[in-house]
Amino acid sequence: MRSVLKWVGGKSTLMGSINRILPEGNRLIEPFTGSCAVTMNTSYDSYIVADINQDLIGMYRMVRDAPDTLVAIVRDFFSHANSADEYYRLRDIFNQRTSDKPTQAALFLYLNRHGYRGLCRYSKKKGTFNVPYGHYKAPLFPEKEIYHLSEKLQKATLLCASFQETLLLAQPGDVVYCDPPYVEKGRFTDYHSSGFNMSHLRELVGILESMLEKGVSVVASSHNEKAIRDIYARFSQTELTAYRSIGVKGGKGKRADELLLSRIAFPLALPFREA
Repeated sequence: MRSVLKWVGGKSTLMGSINRILPEGNRLIEPFTGSCAVTMNTSYDSYIVADINQDLIGMYRMVRDAPDTLVAIVRDFFSHANSADEYYRLRDIFNQRTSDKPTQAALFLYLNRHGYRGLCRYSKKKGTFNVPYGHYKAPLFPEKEIYHLSEKLQKATLLCASFQETLLLAQPGDVVYCDPPYVEKGRFTDYHSSGFNMSHLRELVGILESMLEKGVSVVASSHNEKAIRDIYARFSQTELTAYRSIGVKGGKGKRADELLLSRIAFPLALPFREA
């Protein structure tokens, strides 16, 4: 199932490979949920779906709790607002943050689908969403995906929290899937105004390494670069190839060499079955 959002590094196309590595467990914890592709395409008993981006989590709360309301507002935006003038007008309204929660969530989804390559980027100085108009003829209205995700999120606790706060909640028998902002040629993507850097990644990996002692299995995704492989040296490493449409001019997309990193606490567990 496709994700509700377009997302840099979204994992929908890699779910076959990810599901072959994810073990069975009581609960899946995603501290960097992004497009929510992994939650959408797995079948754990419960989930913690977390991200530091309040706009993202706010939208997912509306998907879970009021999908009919969200669909109605988003449909109205999609039906009349596919122009540069309307996009920038609605972006200004979104950045004023004076709308009610359903409208703010719908605006975030509209901007994601109509903005350039589905980027999620904020000004470091003002914290405002600053992605330009994408000039797409017919952006996908993800109604079916909204209702599918709404059903999945009934089993989820949604948190706007840092990865440090989220990982403190892990309990024996849980599975953690981490997809932090990817790095390419030493530069991390900016999906939140607070940023993410190599120091944060080292801290994250240190926390993940300690999970095994708690009986928590860990699977992580990252860009395939030597610096990343070195940081995850204590993890099993599987190389994958994905194709990214974000940042390229049409066609098949840019090849991206990725890594799946894993430390599994349940050596006797059966392979996880795809949802």
